Amino acid sequence: MAMLLENSRPWNKLMLATAIFLCFEVCDNVFVVNTWPFVDATEAAYSVLSDHGSAVDSVVAGCTQCEVDQCDGTVGWGGISPDEDGHITLDALVMEGSRQDMGAVIQLKSVREASQVALAVLHHSFHSVLVGENATNFALGLGFADQTLSSERSTEVWRKWKENDCQPNYWKNMINSTLQCGPYSPATNNNNSVDSTVVDKPDELTKRNSNRKDHDTIGMIALDEFGDMAVGTSTNGMSHKIPGRASDSALPGCGAYVDSAVGGAVATGNGDIMMRFSPAFLTVELMRAGLSVQEAAHRAVQRIAEKYPGTFGAVVAASKDGEFGAACSGMDTFTYSYRRDSSAKAELVEISCAKHPGKTFTLEFGNSTGIVIFSDYSFYLALFLLSTCFLVMMSFLLYCRRSKESKPKELGIKLIWNNAEAHD
Repeated sequence: MAMLLENSRPWNKLMLATAIFLCFEVCDNVFVVNTWPFVDATEAAYSVLSDHGSAVDSVVAGCTQCEVDQCDGTVGWGGISPDEDGHITLDALVMEGSRQDMGAVIQLKSVREASQVALAVLHHSFHSVLVGENATNFALGLGFADQTLSSERSTEVWRKWKENDCQPNYWKNMINSTLQCGPYSPATNNNNSVDSTVVDKPDELTKRNSNRKDHDTIGMIALDEFGDMAVGTSTNGMSHKIPGRASDSALPGCGAYVDSAVGGAVATGNGDIMMRFSPAFLTVELMRAGLSVQEAAHRAVQRIAEKYPGTFGAVVAASKDGEFGAACSGMDTFTYSYRRDSSAKAELVEISCAKHPGKTFTLEFGNSTGIVIFSDYSFYLALFLLSTCFLVMMSFLLYCRRSKESKPKELGIKLIWNNAEAHD
């Protein structure tokens, strides 16, 4: 490098030095960040970026690594999430940030490389999402291997569930669905409407699959040296789901969303609830509106928790400038992994979660913004203390004002009295 600069003409030296400086500046900004402490997936994605690869190829490499590793048994084939019939199916999504071009597969069967098939949908079709048997046929037609997705582990999980009378399951308003295996009959009254005596409680869905061992997703965000961003997700869905169920992971705006001009976001958790709020899309749009990455992620999670308190879920977000943020609910802590050029290896960040998020205030001080979060009880205590402080402050200001107004009058009385004594 030194010889190259020494043998160059002055103007060429300047241009070459500038190019080298810009390269180092751009390369230092590349990063990958993903849900959960799946550091091998983080490293696999980052290796693509360090080799001057694209953000799209990076997230596919990272998610594929998790599929191979069968991360937590909730990503890839042979995991802990067979459906009611004992079958493993895979969902995955890939989206690039310049035009939101994407590819996704839902209920993929017989093909283990779900993220690569999603990439094939992006590259080789005008469609965005392919589903079920036809998604499988699409993959097989492109040369992907036909392989079983079941394993001894997944078969054993399904067998124990059957022995436990198929509990828990995802049926509601069905006769005996909480007592035995199906098939079930709808619980209706004489008017052919839902019988209110057997309707599940409103918070039942929140309670089901309330920890990461029941279901999970890897969601990944990457920025390459060209300034392009991408997101990717992969999962084998919820344990004992009803066959045909689609996860939030493969739905754009729900499991992931990205815009290279702003940033990207990925979500993980109870997908049947989270998909109703499009948290990834909301997070990116809040960032576009000027909110910080952290605040945008928090507001997206908070919106879900306000309707479904205690919902198990999290959002991880990253801006185009390399700022990270995350928010979560329904668990004590949440961990995400990241790698950038300034770090020698993948690093973990653990954040604290509020199991039952309460009221939220956004406080602005000049150019700084902060979030104050209160639980349901501490909110009212804080409100009482703030009100008390306000009343004390107002009383003090009123006292000072009255004291200031009374002093001249007292001085005037004393002057008049002294003058009267002088005249006497």
